[in-house]
This record gives sequence, C-alpha cells and structure tokens, in this order.
Amino acid sequence: MTATGNPASGPWHWVGDHDPGDGQLDRGFATQGEAESWLGEFYPELRSAGVRAVTLHEADRRVYGPMGLDPEQP
Repeated sequence: MTATGNPASGPWHWVGDHDPGDGQLDRGFATQGEAESWLGEFYPELRSAGVRAVTLHEADRRVYGPMGLDPEQP
C-alpha cells in the first residue's frame, strides 16, 4: 500500500504491506506519538483486514519498519 500523509492532519502516516481497502491507513497524524498511539489501538482491526506489517513515515521519510503486527513476532 502506498498511503501518504494527509497534510491537513499531519505528515506522520503508516504504510501497510497490504491495502485493507477501507481507508484505515489513509490518514495522517500531527506527531509520531499520535501515529503510534493510533496503531496501538487499531492494529487488531488492521490484522483482521489482512495487514501483517506496517512502516511509519514522516512525509516521504521512512522512520522505521516494516514492523510485524503478529503478536509472536519480535
């Protein structure tokens, strides 16, 4: 998936290894903390939609990832 940060809501955004097709990853965040908090709350829904890994970006810069969403992955 190639999601981009929504400038209206911030440059931080998640890019998934799979497009869940419901717009969950089509959102931007004002801060890294907001993006990480959102992921902590919604990762079970992403997993259910077929997303297995995500990468955090600030605008066009990859910050970290891919990070697996499976609980048993380090």
